[in-house]
Amino acid sequence: MSDAARGLTVWLTGLPGAGKTTSAGYLLAALRADGVTAASLDGDMLRAGVSRDLGFGGEDRDEQVRRAGELALLLAGQVDVVVVSLVSPRRAARAAVRTRHEDAGVRFVEVHVAAPLAVCEQRDPKSLYRRARAGTLDHMTGVDDPYEPPIAPELVLATDVCAIDQTGDELVKVVRDALVARGDRR
Repeated sequence: MSDAARGLTVWLTGLPGAGKTTSAGYLLAALRADGVTAASLDGDMLRAGVSRDLGFGGEDRDEQVRRAGELALLLAGQVDVVVVSLVSPRRAARAAVRTRHEDAGVRFVEVHVAAPLAVCEQRDPKSLYRRARAGTLDHMTGVDDPYEPPIAPELVLATDVCAIDQTGDELVKVVRDALVARGDRR
């Protein structure tokens, strides 16, 4: 696809450990099985490269979200679906990305990957919560920095009460419906 105005960005937001990367992987596999071209932008991947100069304070977090949004817009002209999995803790930063997409004619689907803090801390795949509670990691979303959940996302995935096949299937359906709505008959 070369027409960026026909692009679709799926933005997965939630606390660290909520299941954003897992959900993105499920979605990508399903889309590719359908023959849909898709690209992924993951927060850890971005931090290792394009955003390695940023810290975790509020302004740097917003800049990380802005950069991810701009990359998603660029990719939206090259693939059918761009899947972004990024904590993106502040509503205003996410709203700015949505507006930028809408202004460019690129559909934006916000998905709240929702799990309570206690569940995310129990999962803690990178020991981030443990380090934050021990005082060796500052600006940990959910611990000493707030997470502002979306007010009206297109989808909420309750990853604490539903298995990945159930939440993943919900996500795939919403994205397939969005593809059809934008005129892609897949």
